[in-house]
Amino acid sequence: MNYIERTITNVIKNRINHSKCLLLTGARQVGKSTLLTHIFPHYHKVSFDDKFARLQAKEEPNLFFLNNPCPLFIDEVQKENSILEEIKLKVDSSDERGLFLLSGSQKLELMKGISESLAGRISVTELAGLSLREIFGIDYRAHFIPTEAYIAAREKMLKPYTDIWSVIHRGAYPELYDLDRDWQDYYSSYVNTYLERDIHELIASDSVTFMKFLTAVAARTGEILNYANIANDVEVSEPTIKKWISILERTGIIYLLQPYSASVLKRTIRSPKIYFRDTGLACYLTRWLTPEALKVSAVAGNMFETFIVSEILKSYSNEGLDYRFHIYYYRGKDKNKSRDNEIDLILEENGVLYPIEIKMTGNPRADMGDTNVVLDKVADKKRGTGVILCMVDKKIYLRENLVALPIEYI
Repeated sequence: MNYIERTITNVIKNRINHSKCLLLTGARQVGKSTLLTHIFPHYHKVSFDDKFARLQAKEEPNLFFLNNPCPLFIDEVQKENSILEEIKLKVDSSDERGLFLLSGSQKLELMKGISESLAGRISVTELAGLSLREIFGIDYRAHFIPTEAYIAAREKMLKPYTDIWSVIHRGAYPELYDLDRDWQDYYSSYVNTYLERDIHELIASDSVTFMKFLTAVAARTGEILNYANIANDVEVSEPTIKKWISILERTGIIYLLQPYSASVLKRTIRSPKIYFRDTGLACYLTRWLTPEALKVSAVAGNMFETFIVSEILKSYSNEGLDYRFHIYYYRGKDKNKSRDNEIDLILEENGVLYPIEIKMTGNPRADMGDTNVVLDKVADKKRGTGVILCMVDKKIYLRENLVALPIEYI
């Protein structure tokens, strides 16, 4: 398979030059090990998928480091967190930069261990699956934010995103961009090998219940999270579903988009929205077997929204930015007490709130941005230009402060 240049490469190179350690997080199979090996081929490498390496790291750390000297790349480091304390001793006794590269697929567990052992000593970066920019070879690195400056700069590097439903259906795991890789075989292996091995052991249920759970969550991508409904489908308790959802989130399978909850917006829904991080995996679990069937299905709108949200998140993480406190959604009755109004995404930056609508349509209307005015109630923030990301073929201003953009602008 040809190596696809990752947008985050320069961020990682810069950070390892200024940090003693670097941690790269992300779901299984997004390319963490391939990326770090490609950038740093001279590092010694060990994977904690290897039980012997884990055991030696735990019971004989001095011997482990004799066998695996610095500079050292440890893959799947979350499988033996005790090594973090030993790494701390190593980095504290040296002034060298770039001593350790670490990667792992369970971000929250890793962050807990790092906050206890390596706080102030490590740079943390997240890698997602391939972005549209990477797939289509677009060397543009700024995160999506609809300012005049961003739109003008992005216009200079536009390429048509051809056959977009094939990309949505295929998903973003790098291995799928090897022309010889069969889609169904890949996802079958992914579910059986990685999800059942890594996640099933954390969930500790029988295989049938585990698959029912995954399918029930995938079927709800792009919806407000309702634990009770999922519990009814899977036939387990609601507290159990809450625990399992947390496991999917911290292993990078789903993303929970939090609601925007300014105190002046009193009639706001407080539950998060749930999104699968990879639309190909969601399609496989819900049995949409071709792009053509997906495009005309009842779930097409939710899958399209899931894909666009994921692309925007990637634009942040690929620039080395933490998106968690910059991206929200809104649904409530602050504008109209008779029905819910929604803003698909709110991007917050430098005191400005940018409302984003995501629509499959090729005929956007100005009234699609009518809910944006609720943001004017937030006294300490300004409302920026609203955007409708949709299937138009060129930029169209619908109002002075509302523009329809092709998804190529992401």
